Amino acid sequence: MTTPQQSLQSVTILGSTGSIGVNTLNVIAAHPDRYKIFALSANNNVDLLKKQCLEIKPSYAVMYDKLAAKQLEADLNNSGTKVLAGLEGLETIASHEDVDCVMAAIVGGVGLAPTFAAVQSGKKVLLANKEALVMAGNLFMEAVADSGTVLLPIDSEHNAMFQCLPVNPEGKFCNLESEGFSKIVLTGSGGPFLNVSEEALTDVTPDEACAHPNWKMGRKISVDSATMVNKALELIEACYLFNLDESAIEIMVHPQSVVHSMVYYRDGSVLAQLGNPDMRTPISYGLAWPDRIHAGVSDLDLLNVSRLEFLAPDESRFPCLRLGREVARIGESAPVIFNASNELAVAAFLSGALRFDQIPAIIDAALQKQAVTKTESLEDVLEEDRKARELGAGLIKLNAGL
Repeated sequence: MTTPQQSLQSVTILGSTGSIGVNTLNVIAAHPDRYKIFALSANNNVDLLKKQCLEIKPSYAVMYDKLAAKQLEADLNNSGTKVLAGLEGLETIASHEDVDCVMAAIVGGVGLAPTFAAVQSGKKVLLANKEALVMAGNLFMEAVADSGTVLLPIDSEHNAMFQCLPVNPEGKFCNLESEGFSKIVLTGSGGPFLNVSEEALTDVTPDEACAHPNWKMGRKISVDSATMVNKALELIEACYLFNLDESAIEIMVHPQSVVHSMVYYRDGSVLAQLGNPDMRTPISYGLAWPDRIHAGVSDLDLLNVSRLEFLAPDESRFPCLRLGREVARIGESAPVIFNASNELAVAAFLSGALRFDQIPAIIDAALQKQAVTKTESLEDVLEEDRKARELGAGLIKLNAGL
């Protein structure tokens, strides 16, 4: 008896030149019988996006930077790939009628609008852009409910939680209270400076901050790991994603990056998702859910790991964890301010305009100075983001070189 041929999933990758995008292409390349690439996008990395387009031949390619789009269009002349530009181009490929699945992997607030467009058009959305939920959590989850989209978290921690929580066949989260849920533990490695003295943090370089001990990530996300801002953002994201109060989420430092997150239940059971620190695992899980496919990741060798450590985070060393909890409690536009000021501070540090240890101070000052308001629309969110970036730029100018 023959089985019916499986139709190909048509995939758009928002942010195909970043680490998540590259790993997504790696997984998809191993399963040509299941997936095809419809569109790719990048910010301004013309060379890599050109290479990807010539190899894959997607229908569309988008450069957020409009000058870069013109260069890419000239480079891809007569290749069969149509080049679009800017935010409008990103929203087009995220919501196109020929797309089944969108990998939302653009880093930062710029990914909010195209990810929102994908949700509103009812696509299957693989969410690697945590800022979309951080900035517009309530609006985002309301859009998910209204459109009926299947939202699958790709951050390794939230993907681990998803694997350990009860989920119904439509991809919707069950009522956790009725399922005996107790709390979630969000794990983090502590980054490259876990055992470095606080005094030494004044002199660290961007390359040192980006040298993550376990994960291969982009520079912005690597700095977020070094400050543990990433855990603060993930805490806020988990509150919206799983409809939880921040008090139900505990953060633990786990230097080995083997246990990606844990879920505690009232009967004393603890479910944990373990695996090698390789983003192809959550990516493949999101692409194939509810199935599992080969991701190209080697088996976890627990005998070789031998020891798993868990530590309480030191909030004097990582003050952004405290700020993140405060922001999660306040809600409204506070997460927008937190995210925008961090993005600016990290960019300033990477360019040499700000010291590493000044990043938390910039975020704290922005939260103190900008009034928190209700955000009832995407336009409200974007306006608060604009104001926070204007404020953050001024704070960085005042603090630079001090």
